[in-house]
Amino acid sequence: MNEKVFRDPIHNYIHVNHKVIYDLINTSEFQRLRRIKQVPTTAFTFHGSEHSRFSHCLGVYEIARQVIGIFEQDYRNIWNADESLLVMVAALLHDVGHGAYSHTFERLFETDHERYTQEIITSPETQINTILRQVAPDFPDKVASVINHTYPNKQVVELISSQIDCDRMDYLLRDSYYTAAHYGQFDLTRILRVIRPIKNGIAFARNGMHAVEDYIVSRFQMYMQVYFHPASRAMELLLQQLLKRAKELYQEQPSFFEQSSPHLLPFFKKEQTLADYLALDDGVMNTYFQSWMHSSDVILSDLASRFINRKVFKSVTFDEKDEDKLEVLRKYVAQVGFDPNYYTGIHVNFDLPYDIYRPEKAEPRTQIEILQKDGSLAELSTLSPIVRAISGETYGDRRFYFPKEMLSEDDLFADIKKSFQAHLNNEHFIGN
Repeated sequence: MNEKVFRDPIHNYIHVNHKVIYDLINTSEFQRLRRIKQVPTTAFTFHGSEHSRFSHCLGVYEIARQVIGIFEQDYRNIWNADESLLVMVAALLHDVGHGAYSHTFERLFETDHERYTQEIITSPETQINTILRQVAPDFPDKVASVINHTYPNKQVVELISSQIDCDRMDYLLRDSYYTAAHYGQFDLTRILRVIRPIKNGIAFARNGMHAVEDYIVSRFQMYMQVYFHPASRAMELLLQQLLKRAKELYQEQPSFFEQSSPHLLPFFKKEQTLADYLALDDGVMNTYFQSWMHSSDVILSDLASRFINRKVFKSVTFDEKDEDKLEVLRKYVAQVGFDPNYYTGIHVNFDLPYDIYRPEKAEPRTQIEILQKDGSLAELSTLSPIVRAISGETYGDRRFYFPKEMLSEDDLFADIKKSFQAHLNNEHFIGN
């Protein structure tokens, strides 16, 4: 086929030279990703971050395409070119199973985007599967095995999923660009120049170590400054509480949801199919939320209004040992008239920026290897003081969220709110 190109703000041009890739992009399952935001609640804080999973998946594919181009040209004795298409397809489809408001929806309705990704790839009911089977009957299973990390060639797996992979490199650059936060910027060009296939995975040449180091620090900064932003997490918690109320209310008022949000019914009943899952996207959910604003249920309508109109909960941080102290705050919230089951909540976010391989852990990480001039390998943190300083340590916080109204004192509940605020200011809690 003639080369197709997609103009992209991160990679300039995304090149498609293989018919299978182009056909996959044009499937209904992949086009659905245009309607799934990459960082949905982050857009409530960084208003430019309206980009989609579609653009991210194309970006991951483009990085993978560039990497295997280097491998095929310079490392033919180590890289098997027969696996190049597999890498590009896995990169393109790695997030195809993400759903509407993905992670928040998953926690409440017990769905799993990785499982759905594999099902979309392997189910004979999908357009994607039909295209993949044209490559080879077992090709869908091979792609799915890359996604679930069971494919035997670690070179292939690590390009898609490791501590420095095509997925992470694209979302850091892309999220940084669209949020206008520059923390996620790093030298992708240099990293691509020094990436190497090795016997059991991938490594990076010693003279490019500082580019890899910069990537790790950029990732750390993006998590601390963008992904863990208190306001974005407040909106995520608000969304969680809204969906929880709807799920519980369905048992009492099924007719309201049959009319206002029919595509959610299979999830309320816990009998959803793949087709039901694919019928939902962020736009469909937002339409439902707007209809819920007119519900006769005061809690559902208020939570929906708060979410649609960005009425952000406030928060304080607390230590795990002090979680029992939160009950006093919940009681004050209840006294003012807010049901604490829906108007308070805990949001915990921690991240491990980098870690060495620890086989004793349930999900050990594949460490980043630096290829020395003599051909030996050295783990990144043994060479980089900066990476060593943050290696193996988790960073983040626990936050208790509550309505912003609890911080005002201009109504009949002024005395209760003063007591609430006094408790916020004790030694157990930090900031708000």
